[in-house]
Amino acid sequence: MAAEWECAGLRWDRGGPVLVWRGGAVSPLRWGKRVAFQVVEGGVRTCVGARGNACPGRAAVPGRSTGARCEECARLDRAHSVAADTIADDPRPYHVYLAWFGPGMVKVGITAVERGPARLLEQGAVCFSLLGAGPLMAARRTEQLLRSALGVPDRIPYSAKRAVRSGLPASAAERTAEIADVHARAGALGGLPESLERLPFRPVDHAQVFGLEGLPAAVGEVSELVAGGVVSGELVAAAGPDLHLASGPDPHLAAGDGGAGAGADGVVVLDTRLLAGWRLRPTASGGLTVPVRELCGARTGVAGAGVQDGLF
Repeated sequence: MAAEWECAGLRWDRGGPVLVWRGGAVSPLRWGKRVAFQVVEGGVRTCVGARGNACPGRAAVPGRSTGARCEECARLDRAHSVAADTIADDPRPYHVYLAWFGPGMVKVGITAVERGPARLLEQGAVCFSLLGAGPLMAARRTEQLLRSALGVPDRIPYSAKRAVRSGLPASAAERTAEIADVHARAGALGGLPESLERLPFRPVDHAQVFGLEGLPAAVGEVSELVAGGVVSGELVAAAGPDLHLASGPDPHLAAGDGGAGAGADGVVVLDTRLLAGWRLRPTASGGLTVPVRELCGARTGVAGAGVQDGLF
């Protein structure tokens, strides 16, 4: 019987994206690599727990949940989350950053200085620049000031990010122009906390890191995994938690998902957060037999398949 694995998520390191498995094993991902797995038949997706602790009841969670947590574990996780603004006494220094995901999509955010660019890679930021550094509350106040004074949001939906990745400006200068403008306007604002160290505009571009140059338009996105379902395709790009896979013919477009029916062919986006809580095994099967929602964009051909090594 083939080995079974439980995915603990996707992590970005200096070598690129890595899938992490329960127990500590990792699978580095490279462009052209074939990603191919089957969800264990008869399996149920279970809660991944919170803050490093297993879910006491191993509760079942919906296939479409990107958090993969039951209500109790989700509440516990958010109770100790800087992102949820539930921690005010973190002594670590924080960066305030401006991130760009596509035309008209600039956001402001904060991340612990010790994390470096990890937060930006995890969000799929195509480019970014730091704006300042300081204590947590100063960083929070700066984030709030930019939201209220400049109308810069602190969240961009993943659906919006995915829709524009294949049509981004060709040059880094064009991609960083919007954050350059916001950075300059932010620097001219009054009321920024005195404890925040202002940082100069120094853009970082991730288009090459993510493999976005020449990226074909995606025709769909996996909406959920199902027991016995197969996902198989060649990795052509990765950004944030998303893998862009050149799938085989005839991925199934689920009824009620806004899809056009079976027969679609091209690049499909897999949000790896949907993997958590499922048991997976390697497969030699091709294509997709999981629900896929159709995305707007041109349909493209499928690149040639690579050779699978290990689970991926």
